[in-house]
Formats: sequence, C-alpha cells, structure tokens
Amino acid sequence: MSNDKPQGVYASYFASIVGEENAVCLWENIELGQQKRIQQAIASGHPPSCIVYPRSQQQLAAVIATAHTNNWRVLPCGNSSKLNWGGLVQGIDVVVSTERINQLIEHAVGDLTITVEAGMKFSDLQALLAKSRQFLALDPTAPELATIGGIVATGDTGSLRQRYGSVRDQLLGITFVRADGQIAKAGGRVVKNVAGYDLMKLFTGSYGTLGFISQLTFRLYPLAEASETVVLTGTAEAVSQAADILRGSALTPVQADLLSTKLVSSLGLGEGLGLIARFQSISESVKEQSNRVLEVGQKLGLDGAIYVDDDEASLWQRLQERIHYTATESVITCKIGVLPTAAVEILTHVELGLIHIGSGLGLLQLEGKNQVLKVRDRTQAHRGFLTILEAPVAVKEQIDVWGYTGNALPLMRRIKEQFDSKNILSPGRFVGGI
Repeated sequence: MSNDKPQGVYASYFASIVGEENAVCLWENIELGQQKRIQQAIASGHPPSCIVYPRSQQQLAAVIATAHTNNWRVLPCGNSSKLNWGGLVQGIDVVVSTERINQLIEHAVGDLTITVEAGMKFSDLQALLAKSRQFLALDPTAPELATIGGIVATGDTGSLRQRYGSVRDQLLGITFVRADGQIAKAGGRVVKNVAGYDLMKLFTGSYGTLGFISQLTFRLYPLAEASETVVLTGTAEAVSQAADILRGSALTPVQADLLSTKLVSSLGLGEGLGLIARFQSISESVKEQSNRVLEVGQKLGLDGAIYVDDDEASLWQRLQERIHYTATESVITCKIGVLPTAAVEILTHVELGLIHIGSGLGLLQLEGKNQVLKVRDRTQAHRGFLTILEAPVAVKEQIDVWGYTGNALPLMRRIKEQFDSKNILSPGRFVGGI
C-alpha cells in the first residue's frame, strides 16, 4: 500500500498514541539531511507520510498495532545511520524511530551483563560502561550515531570480531514488538540462559523485516590494562605470508585486518598492502605479542611500526572513518566475505578495502556497478559473497544488492510470512526482496 492518504490522516492516528509535541513529524517538516537518508533507503515513488518517535516500548507496540490494523507499511529505524544499507524498501507509509526509547534497564556489573533499550547510542553505552571498567566488544560503523538496536538489526560487528565473535555471540536476550503490535521476548539476562537463542540469531542482521527490536541484553568484557597496535606494510606476497603466520600462531590479537594499498597510503602508514594487529591484555603479554609480530614482519622484509596510547587510538579512529567515508556520492560501499586465504588477492584488485584476517569479512569501496559485478564474480569464485551496503538509489534499482546464491530463500520467505504475514515491516529490504 502506498501513502495516497493525506499525511495528516497518518499523523493524527499516531499523535493520539505518542501524544507529546514533536513525537510525530510530517514529511515536509523533517530536517533535510534526514529526508535525504530516508530517500536513499526507499525505491523511487512517494516519500513516507511522517516519522513517529515513540518514547516507550508500550507506545512503540501501540504504534505498530495501529499500522498493522490499517495495513500501513513501516520502515523501522534508530538514528538513521544505517538506514541506507541493504535493499530499497517499497511503498513505505510511515517511518518509526526508536531513538527516544533509550533507557538503561539494568547493568549487572558483577555478572558482566547489561540490558538497554534499543534506541541508546553505542557511544553513550560505552561511556557508561567505562565507569565500571567494562565494554561491549563491538566496533560498529558511526559509533557516535549508531543505536544499539540498529547495530543488531544490521549485524554490524567490526574488527573486534577477531577476538570476541559476532553480534550474535554477544547477545543474551532480546525484546521485540511483533508486526501485529504484541511484545515478545527471547533469551534472558544471564550468561547461562540459552532459551530462545535461535530467535536472537534470526533477528541479528534481519534489517527490521521480522519485528521491531526494542530492548537487548549483552555480555560484557573488562577493559584491558594495556593496548598496542602493530602495522606491517609491503608486498602482497609478504603480507599474505605474515597473515598466514599470524592465523596459525598462538598469538591472540583482538583486531587484525588486511588493508589495501590506497588505504595504507591514505592513512600515512607506508607503501604496499598492510596488516594491522591490535593486542590488549596485561602489559607484559601485549609487549611480547607486538614484538613477535614485528619480528615476523622483519623476517619477511616488511616495514613495521608499533602504535601506543593516543597515536594508537587516533590510528583506529582514522581507519574507521576512512573505510566508511565516501568522497563522492557515486562510491559504492560493499560488505565482502571470502575465505581468509583469498583476502590478499581480492585486495590487490580494489583501491580501498579492509578484510579481517580471521573471518574473511570486510568492507570495500567500489566505483560503479561494473566494478561491483566484476569483484562479485571474483569473490564468488572463492566461495564468498559481495553485498552492497551503500549505493546511489539508481544503482540499487539496477543490480541485486544482496547477490545471494544459496538455496535458503524459500525458508526465509516462510519465516517472513510467519513473523509478518501482511508484509508491512521493511518490505523489500532483505534478500530476495523479502
């Protein structure tokens, strides 16, 4: 259904639920930057009528129940930082944001767990945890903007996956609003609780197509005493050998990535391909492991350097910004997954890219749909995948964003039917137009 009703019709329904001023914003009153982010997420056609900002999980449930009763199509979002990831949604009537549902529910310091509402910003959560010398072991895109719910909905883990695993590995419990407006829960608030684990797996990376994440419980880790980062740069062959040695060793980096030549040079790290590895533990262990990696690099003829303190923090921040920053609107940001042993070969064929040495997952910046299709073919030849995250709407309308070649589509469609029989949540955003 497209929003051919007057905008005020939608707004008046939702205003009666969320009440207070500024909780429903008509399309023409939405800030231009926000309008642009929403337009990058939707197929060409009518823009949505309004954005609704519920302030509690109960208000959110009532908003979704109203949309369900009226067959209105909903685009869920947090703070919109990843709204333009994935496929284009079709015929959206209303955007519903969780950014004002952002309370701390419980921090069990001794149990190393925390429960928060989905709209809490990642940077706010980490600042809160730092007071107890703890942290959530994710390093998502745009940490200052990203909400916890959005990070889970897009499965956005980052380089810390090397040591701590994916979003799914950190998630202990989830509360969500079903497509019919009912509140449901899975998992719990303790590390040993495994009930409903499959449901949490389903919602991680589901891009808002199965339900509206409203509250989450995570396992936490203590902050390390010391941290150092080693950077090796040089020829593709030597960097590949260094990565093989690191993967096969007893060393335990918390982050370890391969970097393309342009990424290395743009960060002022040297020439050639790069390998960046971060160690965090007690001081003696960190120094020992950093020096071991430096020695491996020297034996292979690679240039090496160790970064500590502010220099190290700055390096990782610049790396994060550079791999996500697009100089022009034509740049296409892609998520890649290949066998780790094929990562170096892929990086030699792209200008800007980063691939984690353990998982083979990473990010590439490509120019134009022809390059996307070429790199996708090369990736699939290595039994991998290439998914478009951010691209101009025209590009997403021309080529398959997901590039999925598996055989699970019928199963995915049955799951979607089970959770959202009216197809009102993020229609078209997921694999196969789900």
